[in-house]
Amino acid sequence: MGRAYQNRKDSMAKTSDAKAKVYSKYGREIYVCAKSGGIDPLGNLALRGLIERAKKDQVPTHVIEKAIDKAKGGGGEDFAPARYEGFGPGGCKVIVDCLTDNPNRTFGDVRQCFTKTKCKIGTQGTVSHMFDHAAILAFKQDDDESVLEALLAADVDVIDIETDAGKITVFTPQADYFKAKQALTDALGEIDYDVDEIQFLPKGTTPLTGDDVAMFEKFLDMLNELDDVQNVFHDAEF
Repeated sequence: MGRAYQNRKDSMAKTSDAKAKVYSKYGREIYVCAKSGGIDPLGNLALRGLIERAKKDQVPTHVIEKAIDKAKGGGGEDFAPARYEGFGPGGCKVIVDCLTDNPNRTFGDVRQCFTKTKCKIGTQGTVSHMFDHAAILAFKQDDDESVLEALLAADVDVIDIETDAGKITVFTPQADYFKAKQALTDALGEIDYDVDEIQFLPKGTTPLTGDDVAMFEKFLDMLNELDDVQNVFHDAEF
């Protein structure tokens, strides 16, 4: 589990360097989260976690506040989530998550990324069953037994738990995200998370070699240049 997660983080790091892209991604996501669940982070746990994540990624406070103020106004764009699935270079599985105010435009843009790199976009469910939709919580701690006991006592379904160099990484189903965080807070107090995310984690990997590697990197670059794309998940390994 951890290896697949790291592969995804490494590949995304190559294509998410631009600060403007990162700011835009968080601004849009915070706006949608605040508009749908309320602008108070104390009452909207999803928003609270998102703000914490944005700060860790060095998103300026004014960007965060602007997105929340925009949601407070009640008007603005009507963004909706959109998910696309398919096969990338070498037959690797790919999931593309977007936030869009124009689904037809976004689908056309994403489909073009697939076709221009000789990939195949599919219908919903084409590859998502080959991923776990999981919450990932990583923090400094070395007693994995007490952490596991706290999670199980709170009836959290733990997919996996890893310990490495004084850091514990917990993987749970996406549906248990808030329950897991609350159980950890009750057991350990306030936690400064190194990782606090919900992702699609591949159940296996697809090795890429030769020309497929270069084509895959081009494919990721094209996707991450699109404003509507929020995340790209894949099972490629190289």
